[in-house]
Amino acid sequence: MRKLMIAAAAMALIATPALASTLTEVVAHGIILTIGDMEIPVTYTPDGKFSAMDGAVTGTWKIDGDKMCTTSTADPNETCIAYPKDKKSGDTFDLTGPQGSVQIKIR
Repeated sequence: MRKLMIAAAAMALIATPALASTLTEVVAHGIILTIGDMEIPVTYTPDGKFSAMDGAVTGTWKIDGDKMCTTSTADPNETCIAYPKDKKSGDTFDLTGPQGSVQIKIR
């Protein structure tokens, strides 16, 4: 029993850096997606759903390693995009997906 408790504690310590990942921050705080001059707030919920453009676009999300995979009313095909490591709330970075480059700011 003691070995099981020690193993569980070790796993919790190992998992802690993953909890502070870029995608964890994205899901917790949401993002501002900038395409050209248009800023689009995106909000994520813990149940794997998101909304953008005041609810005009909705969809689902899941995390697969360093990638966020989404489907939406705007694009029902699943798209997975790798996010950079160690970004926090307030950070801005560029992502390149199938439809080109966009700027992301974690709220």
